[in-house]
Amino acid sequence: MSSILERSFKVLEHLAPHPEGKALSSLASELDMPLSATHRLLAELVRCGYVRQDHSQGNYTLTIKLVSLGLSHLSATGVVDIAQPLLDRLAVESGELVRLAVVNGDELTFVAKAQGAVRGLRYDPDMGLSVNLSCSSAGHAWLSTMSDEEALALVARQGFGKPEDYGPNAPTTVKELLAYLRTARQQGFSTIVEVFAPAMTAMAAPIRRGNGTVLGVVTIAGPLVRLTPGRMQALGPALLNTTHDLAMASGGSALLKKRG
Repeated sequence: MSSILERSFKVLEHLAPHPEGKALSSLASELDMPLSATHRLLAELVRCGYVRQDHSQGNYTLTIKLVSLGLSHLSATGVVDIAQPLLDRLAVESGELVRLAVVNGDELTFVAKAQGAVRGLRYDPDMGLSVNLSCSSAGHAWLSTMSDEEALALVARQGFGKPEDYGPNAPTTVKELLAYLRTARQQGFSTIVEVFAPAMTAMAAPIRRGNGTVLGVVTIAGPLVRLTPGRMQALGPALLNTTHDLAMASGGSALLKKRG
């Protein structure tokens, strides 16, 4: 049974970044599963309403049932009710995209956002995805709360991001990454320039409960032409105030409270 469940989740996870769907043969090949077993799993997922088959092309795609479950759960935890006003406030003050990521085991996952840019270039990457720790301000902020050994162990499990897949300044060595973490510890927040993506900058600060537990991070991200290194330093106090207020209000959210 556990093997069937594991394979089912692998199918769902593999379909998630492919809204156009995947052919049966492609899924079986890419997941290294027998064609017949893949077909049986897809048939069950279709029956349960999590996957549908496009009869014109034959591709299998996710339905919105999983999305609906996730959004229902997120709403029930109260995290959006607690966080949204604070994220909105920071978005207005910064004029950039503000996001909240929560600690999820060995990962960070974005769960809420507020867009402060009302004109011009608006930066708004995908939500609900796990954060790359070595190439993101959110990852650096979280890793900075750990010892170097703990931080490097997490990065080793996930792997360093490649500059060709992220930004030209993405760290590719332990020495480069630790330099970012030292700066984040000194400032109380992380800053990156063309690390996650070309021509983009970001900053992030951890949300800490009074007992030292890290619940997540808040990020501000935008184009380098607006969110310059100097601008990020000026926004540091506002970012830290937001994380402090979120930590104080975290008891009102089941999602954040259980992490404290």
